[in-house]
This record gives sequence, C-alpha cells and structure tokens, in this order.
Amino acid sequence: MQLSIKSFLLIALFAAFVAAGCEKKEYTLGAIKTPVDLTLTATVAGVNASNPDGNGTGNVTVTTTATNAITYKIDFGDGKSLIVPSGTINYKYNNPGTFEYVITVNAIGTGGVTSTISKKVKVFVAFEIPADIVQNLTGGSSKKWVTDNEAPGHVGVGPANEFSPIWYAATPNQRDACLYDDEITFSKDANNNIYMSIDNKGQSFSIGAASTFYGFGGGDACLGINTGGNKKLAFMNATSASTPAISTRIQFEVPGNGIINFGTGGTTYEILSLTATTIHLRNIGIDGNAWYQKLKLKP
Repeated sequence: MQLSIKSFLLIALFAAFVAAGCEKKEYTLGAIKTPVDLTLTATVAGVNASNPDGNGTGNVTVTTTATNAITYKIDFGDGKSLIVPSGTINYKYNNPGTFEYVITVNAIGTGGVTSTISKKVKVFVAFEIPADIVQNLTGGSSKKWVTDNEAPGHVGVGPANEFSPIWYAATPNQRDACLYDDEITFSKDANNNIYMSIDNKGQSFSIGAASTFYGFGGGDACLGINTGGNKKLAFMNATSASTPAISTRIQFEVPGNGIINFGTGGTTYEILSLTATTIHLRNIGIDGNAWYQKLKLKP
C-alpha cells in the first residue's frame, strides 16, 4: 500500500510538471498608439530663382515627424521606398530631366498601426555625361577640333532611318574651303558641364535646304552665319533607333542655330563614335535627312 501511495504521488507530480510546461504564455504589446501630428517636408538641393527645381544633382532632404511613431516607411514616388528609424533622410533622384514625384510617408506605431501623409515635389536632374565622353571631347579642360577633311564621308547624307551616308559621302577635300578652316573648341567647367565655341573665320557652310533657317537664301554655300559665342551643350541619351554597335548612344543639343562645322538646320547631334582624336556625328537636318560630319583634333 505504501508503494502505491508513492507511485501515485510521483504520477501526480509528473502530471503537474507537464501541465505547467504546457501552459500558454501570454505576451502584451502594451497600449496601441497611432502616430499623430504627422508632418512632412521635402527640400530640393540648390533651389533658387534661377533654378526653381534644384541644381540638377537630384538631391532631396526628406524630413518627417510624428508623435508615437517607432519607424517610418518612405515611398519616394519613383518606384523606390525605404524603412528608416528616424524621419530624416537624404535621397537622390536619378531620372534625367524635370519630373514631379509624390513622396508618401507611413508613420508606423505600436501594433503596426500607421498614419499617412504625402507631398508633391518637382526635381530637376541633370544628365550625367559619361566620363569618357567628357575626357575625349575636352581632354579634361579644352580641346580644339577641325573638319577631318581627308576622311571619306567627312560630309555625308542618307535616309533618316539609316546610320551611314549611303546617298553621298564626300571624298577628301571635296567640299568648299570655308568648311575646312572652322575651329571648334569643346571645354568643360568644374561641374563637368561641356561648352562649345566656334571660330568660323567669318563664314560657315550650309546645305541649301537650311539656308533660310540661317537667314539667307539659295543653294549650298558659304554664309556669314553667326556661330553664337560659347554655348552650353545639353547632353542626354540618344533618342534614335541606333544600337551600341554603331553609336555611343549619347546625343547633345546645341542652343541657338545649332551649327557646328556645317549647317543642316538641325540642332541635335548623336555621337556615333568618339576617340581622343576623332569625332563622328549624325543629325537630322531641316530636310528630314540624316547628315554626317567628321572632326579631328586640330594638329
């Protein structure tokens, strides 16, 4: 009988131990608090009277505050978002051009409850010119170029949907003398902006279809065209149907009348190829055709 009592006690003790181990533990998050007094500011770098949408860096300082927030999820409106523990972050937009973005902040409180605020911001992002383009065009400061008069196709033309001068390609020294004495200088500033100035010795060559565009008349001729001083060039990705096999896929716009070493009435030039000593350009002229020109580093 004594053994049975001991066995019963052992069984009861074991059962109590198992029951204690199986008890469900209860946790508490404390009071659930919704973030309140949510604020949001977005400061675009370099905004001033001359640059209302920023200085082109794309940098924006986003600051958000809220009472009872433990973290913030910030959606920048460009397809990217971040979760940050504090409400201040420096963000860089990368899409070249001027665009509006809607920044949305979710302030997250205990238990995952959120409060939301949004703000629209307009940001200008300057195109970042590839380093090899900058170096080859300017040599790091400035370089002077002339028409590559001995290169086949230094003046050429073809259909707008092609990328070679299949209709006409000039042979060495075939064109007018005024086309061969122009000096084109590409230079850069401390921010890698590229400028172009032209000394045309008083005249530039123009195709006949573009002569009225430059304020003259008649056919192909050397004209007293004003080349417009030192002009800042606007670079961007090429908008043509070219491929990397036949082009750098970089183009630039020339302000004003757009002329370089000869005029076609076009102002946008795609860089087909560029080395430290040669440039091959393509543009669509006022006649709708693709025109080609080749430059070489001035000896």
